[in-house]
Amino acid sequence: MKTRYTVALSMLAGAALGGAAIQGLHAQAKPPVYTVSEIQITDLDAYLKEFAPVAQASIKAAGGKVLAGGPGTSLEGAPPATRVTIQMWDNLEKAKAWRNGAEYKKAREIGDKYAKFRAIAVEGTPQ
Repeated sequence: MKTRYTVALSMLAGAALGGAAIQGLHAQAKPPVYTVSEIQITDLDAYLKEFAPVAQASIKAAGGKVLAGGPGTSLEGAPPATRVTIQMWDNLEKAKAWRNGAEYKKAREIGDKYAKFRAIAVEGTPQ
C-alpha cells in the first residue's frame, strides 16, 4: 500500500514539474519587440557627447539592448539624411515604460535641442 502512495505522489510531482517546464518554454517563445528610431540631427557633436550616452544608459537600465545606431546605408533610393537606432526589448510594455520613464524623458530634454525624433515599435517574428 505504501508503494502505491509513493508511485502516485511521484507521478503527481512529475506532472507538476512537466507543466512548469512547458509554461517556461512558452514564455521564452514570445518574440522580442524592436524599436526603430529615425533621428534628424542638427548638431552631431553635441548630440553624440550630451544625449547619446545618457539615452544609451537609460536603455540599458530599463532592460533594453542597443543593437545598431548610426547613419544608414541606402540599398535602394536616395541616401538617408538621418541616423537610425534599433533597440531590442523583451516586450512592448517594457519599451513603452522606458520611453515614458523619467530617465529617458530627462535625456530627451537634451536630445530635443539637437535633433528631431521619430520612432516605431515592431514585434519580432518567432524563430
